[in-house]
Amino acid sequence: MERVTAKYYIETPLDLEKSAQVLAGEQSSGTFIAVPGETEELKQRFAARVENITVLDTADSPAIPGVISSGGKYQRAMIEVSWSVENFGYNLPVLVSTLQGNLYELTQFTGLKLMDLELPASYAGAFKGPKFGIEGCRKFTGVYDRPLIGTIIKPSIGMTPEQTAALVKTLATAGIDFVKDDELLGSSANSPFDKRVDAVMDVINKHADQTGKKVMYAFNISDDIDQMQRNYEKVLKSGGTSVMISLNSVGLSGVKKIGDMGELAIHGHRNGWGMLNRHPLLGIEFSAYQKLWRLAGVDQIHVNGIQNKFWESDDSVVKSIEACLTPLLGGYSILPVVSSGQWGGQAPETYRRTKTVDLLYMAGGGIMAHPDGPAGGVVALQQAWQAAVDGLSVDEAATKYLEFGHSVSVFGKNK
Repeated sequence: MERVTAKYYIETPLDLEKSAQVLAGEQSSGTFIAVPGETEELKQRFAARVENITVLDTADSPAIPGVISSGGKYQRAMIEVSWSVENFGYNLPVLVSTLQGNLYELTQFTGLKLMDLELPASYAGAFKGPKFGIEGCRKFTGVYDRPLIGTIIKPSIGMTPEQTAALVKTLATAGIDFVKDDELLGSSANSPFDKRVDAVMDVINKHADQTGKKVMYAFNISDDIDQMQRNYEKVLKSGGTSVMISLNSVGLSGVKKIGDMGELAIHGHRNGWGMLNRHPLLGIEFSAYQKLWRLAGVDQIHVNGIQNKFWESDDSVVKSIEACLTPLLGGYSILPVVSSGQWGGQAPETYRRTKTVDLLYMAGGGIMAHPDGPAGGVVALQQAWQAAVDGLSVDEAATKYLEFGHSVSVFGKNK
């Protein structure tokens, strides 16, 4: 029988083997005391197995509250635990309840984080996964030899549909590939969803008729499931190619319901990610997180960015990009979305660290606040990535390219 295997980073003052067995029992057939129905036959078929324990370092104080060490030391280790697919089948909520359920409550652990998971081959037949991924998003935008250049409507909330459409027209004329609603904007008092779709798609469709290039606009359809479906259909009928969903707000089942519709690219925004990942010994690592959303059908997912405005390190961002570009189940391609405090100045370092142009490179203020206006911001980002691929430094690129040089004069000072 196929099995799902999860890797955890743990901390405990107790015996590692016994603590790992408590986790395996709690998340499968066991409980805190033997019960009559837990026969050897049942355990053989349904009990989780501790497959491996790799001992790491020790700490003098606990990472999170739990049992107090009598000896003053807290052992850290990597453990691998596996479950038979029979336990949850192809039910994503029950899978996540198994991988990330009550185990975070176990007093035996003063630190526990899901680091990665291995999925059996049969999952490729059970889940449709991303319909478009990297190749499909490139086809939608007609961009094949560089990152897709994108931006976010700013101010995040408060603009009317007409104001938003006017900005999109400026960006489309400048050559933008991708624009999205901010995650804070759904259907606000002065920007009802349907009216915003009508105004924006009128601009995008006219631009496509004139130039042959259709800008991908990700409308934020996040809502309850019935309304998300109505929003999705509105975008589709209006000629759109993409919708955005706030993944952590909507949940796996809601996202999968929309992803299975399969006619628009799904832009997955991970707002709320910090509460799941920021603590080094609590939550979930991105390599595991993005696999779950690939199963649900997300085509694009945020990975933060080099020298970002948030807490995440460059090393962590690079690992996230690599995780997205690592094949899963023979397909399930997903486009990494680089964002948060980005402008062209980070492009050379991003390319040096990742050696890929399979990215959606997003800049909000980096485009909107460019000294030559949004049009100059778009051009500057295109120039930055050409310079990055050509091996130019930021200073060399600033000398060669006018618009990028102007962006350095503004954003370079802030950095």
